[in-house]
Amino acid sequence: MKPIPNQIFKKLYQPPAKSHKWDNGTLMIIGGSKKYHGAPWFSIMAASHFIDLVFFNSVPENSKLISEVKSKTAQFSFISDKELNKYIREVDAVLMGPGLNINQAVKKKVNNILKNFPNKKFVLDADALNVLDKKNIKNKKIILTPHRKEFQRLFNLDANQANVHKMCKKYGIIIVLKGLKDIVCDKKTCYYNSVGNQGQTKGGTGDVLAGIIAAFSCKSDQLLSAQAGTLLIGLAANDLKKTHGFNFNATELANQLPLSLKKHSS
Repeated sequence: MKPIPNQIFKKLYQPPAKSHKWDNGTLMIIGGSKKYHGAPWFSIMAASHFIDLVFFNSVPENSKLISEVKSKTAQFSFISDKELNKYIREVDAVLMGPGLNINQAVKKKVNNILKNFPNKKFVLDADALNVLDKKNIKNKKIILTPHRKEFQRLFNLDANQANVHKMCKKYGIIIVLKGLKDIVCDKKTCYYNSVGNQGQTKGGTGDVLAGIIAAFSCKSDQLLSAQAGTLLIGLAANDLKKTHGFNFNATELANQLPLSLKKHSS
């Protein structure tokens, strides 16, 4: 395995000087539930630093929370189920999973979207992985971001570098295996990231990671996006450690991302 180098950031898409809204990345985030209503908010915060527009689709039970959040920020536009397919066709990438719950309706929704949009870029996280029918991911533009238990459940294999690479080759996808040493593989090779610290065990940090990888995927190569997002969140955590120790939360981590990207890109 190779380490992810800092120079990776210089390969990311840069907005042209004469660009306009919609030119520099549009993302659909599908997530949230009555139980896990806050999770997608961390993904929205992370992604909104780096792309033009974030669209969000969630369950009706989240309507009150959405109204409250919308009154405080304009970082996303809410999209109803009725409009969802139209917007998926138009956006650059789709993130599914943060805050979703496991039920038949969610399973049907996630797998139908994958079947109906075979050429769309996807990032699948959290419960999108737990309801996934693997036949819907083969040879598609898909990044999976499981932790070790999610990988084991999905593939019925031990979560190690050899098995991650094996599944990437079998399905033609990219996998980011989250852990003390993150592993990023495509069907050709694997990379690792050991940058970061134990402050990242806080709730919501996985949603931040999914959001930043999805945002980068909008306009950059997907393997590059997975590598850059994984490294950046670790660097941001280490930068926060200098001022907060390990006592930072997912909101602070999301807001540190653009500062750390600027610092470590120079």
